[in-house]
Amino acid sequence: MKAVRVIMAGIVVTIFQAFVGAVTCGGIFNWVYSLEPVNVWKPMEGCPGMGFIIAGLLLNVILAFVYAMINKGIPGKNKCVKGCVFGFIVFAVGTLPGMLATYTFMTVATTVVIYWTLVDLIKRPIEGMIIATICGDKFSKQN
Repeated sequence: MKAVRVIMAGIVVTIFQAFVGAVTCGGIFNWVYSLEPVNVWKPMEGCPGMGFIIAGLLLNVILAFVYAMINKGIPGKNKCVKGCVFGFIVFAVGTLPGMLATYTFMTVATTVVIYWTLVDLIKRPIEGMIIATICGDKFSKQN
């Protein structure tokens, strides 16, 4: 039962990410990818390929598994708060160092780095809440 919840959480987060990505990066904010330098982007026609989707699903299942392993140590009185805190932790240890490295070592417009950072600041806590809601706040042998 634990594995089913972890996999389900990974699937739901992957669907959430696809929707948000389509609306933001593929829609409302796609203008950031026309800022110089544009030669850093691979040409894309339509959605990313299946390899990207499958790899994202695998990473989201791992993310849900990490939540399941450490949820008892995450502060919060209910699963939504715990999920939100987990999302902020992931943002702090994942997104922020990655965006610092991207800004420092890659030729990507500063606006893109800021955009990616702000989008993740919003997305990660929501993803954490999704995972916490599906996996539960007490991931014990009874679940």
